[in-house]
Amino acid sequence: MESIDTLLAAHRAYLLGWNIGEAGGADLVTYRSDVPHPPLNGVLRLLGRDPADALAEARRRLDGVPRVWWVGPDSDAGTADALASLGAVAIMTLPIMAVSIDQASPAPVPAGVRITETTDVDEFVTAYARVSGIPAAGVPAAITRERSFAGDGILVRLAGRLDDGRIVGTAVAWLSHDVVTLYYVGTQPEHRRQGIGAAMTRAALDLARERGVRTAALTSTAIGEPVYRNLGFRTVGSFQLLSF
Repeated sequence: MESIDTLLAAHRAYLLGWNIGEAGGADLVTYRSDVPHPPLNGVLRLLGRDPADALAEARRRLDGVPRVWWVGPDSDAGTADALASLGAVAIMTLPIMAVSIDQASPAPVPAGVRITETTDVDEFVTAYARVSGIPAAGVPAAITRERSFAGDGILVRLAGRLDDGRIVGTAVAWLSHDVVTLYYVGTQPEHRRQGIGAAMTRAALDLARERGVRTAALTSTAIGEPVYRNLGFRTVGSFQLLSF
């Protein structure tokens, strides 16, 4: 199992792949996609910098877009409380989960579903936008940014399709820092509770294992956490998300 520092570095690398703004230095790492979806604009780390000064700088860099501040184990202790005292608002806590791929549980692909890599970015983004909270008006910007994604790693888009070609499940496998980190694991609402999310996750793990990767990681909402635990993922840390 890779260290938590490695998992966090891989996460930063993915979100910086969306960045078209000022990333800054190691003391205040930010990313800006201009997609109107808070998780795609924000702050990734604060180290050794006055929180009030950092907050003012982050607001300048991210002015005009919805954004979040990811406070994780790679930020200074007390960062979340300091930001809250300055007016930032706590949104939620997300567990950072990881598993050794060789120890992950199997997950059968439901009958009538086929999981393959896709290069149709328009169709793929439209599908994951529907279940991730990206508003319809923001989908064109998300497609543009996805097309121009340029991160320090390899990005593979997996689509679960029915026999008629419709996408019912999505997963982004991000291979960086010898880890596969999963994003946009989702199932279209009318096809939930059939095991598609688990199968999409397992497919991403299998793909990574074939490429020599041995550790998988992700962050999870409360809805997805039981699925990942059943596959063998365990909590190794957490992010506190704040709006500012």
